[in-house]
Order: sequence, then structure tokens, then C-alpha cells
Amino acid sequence: MNKSELIAAVAEATGLTRKAVGDVVEATLETIADTLSRGEKISLVGFGTFEVRERAARTGINPATKEPIEIPATRTPAFKAGKQLKEAVRK
Repeated sequence: MNKSELIAAVAEATGLTRKAVGDVVEATLETIADTLSRGEKISLVGFGTFEVRERAARTGINPATKEPIEIPATRTPAFKAGKQLKEAVRK
């Protein structure tokens, strides 16, 4: 399912217009991105937790030249599924 299919499904389930649902989905995704960019965590009880994880700097190998390269430290978004979501997927 892509974003437009998600919007269509929510619009059908709620009886709202696709435009209204699209605006809500866009605002939700922007809010999640903005919150994570500030290093904050988002917990949606039963669904899961969005957070930022730190990756330490490390040495890697360039596969083309076999030379060692330094990979800098970075921050990456992560999602951990909640209990209810895990149970829904297992069914």
C-alpha cells in the first residue's frame, strides 16, 4: 500500500473526503519527521514507537578497491512495533 492508497482507504473508512484525509496524513508525516529531527521520541500506545538511533563511526571497506574507509557517525530513524500491532500482524 502506498500513500495514495492509504488516503483512499482512510477516506472510505471514515466518510471524509480524500482531500481532507490527504491533508491529515501529510500533517501527520510532517509532524513525525519534525519531531524526530529534534531528537525526540513519538510513542503511539499499542501501535509503536518512532525514535532516532545513533550509529557510531566505524571503519568499512570499499568493495570496488578493497581500501578501508571511515564511515562517519550518523543518526537514523527507527520504528519499534507495539504489542497490539505485533499481535494483529501475527493473526
